[in-house]
Amino acid sequence: MATYTLPLFPLSSVVFPDGLLTLKIFEARYLDMVRSCMRNNTDFGVVTLYPESQLNLQAREHLTPKFPFATIGTTFSIEDADVSCLGLINITCRGKQKFEIKSTRQQSDGLWLSEVEDIVEVNMPIPDDLQTTRKHLQKIISSLSEQDITELKLSIAKPYKLQDCAWVANRWCEILNIPLVQKQRMLELESPLIRLELIQDMLSKEFSNE
Repeated sequence: MATYTLPLFPLSSVVFPDGLLTLKIFEARYLDMVRSCMRNNTDFGVVTLYPESQLNLQAREHLTPKFPFATIGTTFSIEDADVSCLGLINITCRGKQKFEIKSTRQQSDGLWLSEVEDIVEVNMPIPDDLQTTRKHLQKIISSLSEQDITELKLSIAKPYKLQDCAWVANRWCEILNIPLVQKQRMLELESPLIRLELIQDMLSKEFSNE
């Protein structure tokens, strides 16, 4: 698969394909990045940044000597932007595709540019023994919708792909309060089916403790 150049936005969180993300952009390097993406209708990549205070042996497995963030992230497209304030851009973005960093370099302004390769996850229906993950997520979406909570606050955007392993697993990964490193490892799993199986295990433990 061909590689391409992608500007990076490191965050101290993990974001997944099809998720919604809102950002307040004020640093000069990222203002330039966002303006370029909007002008050329291009994407940027979000990667998980590991603060030094949170690094441990598990986290270090995901790092290279050159940069303090994970090598697998998610591309995002800008869906809406508010440029009404001078020196500040508020953007709403949607996750699109997983990618893997092959090489990286840092510009003089501090912006990271990487050569990346897309990671394609095949659409996979949810098997019968994992349907409870879909049912619980559907209840959450319905409950929040009844309370008139907007998509931005819910961070779950339509269309709801409630029969797709990756989509359901990704939404649970965003909802559940799990450690940063563990969440990153969920993103890096090649099989969405295994990701969903792990989610069901977590949910089973959660409900058994109630």
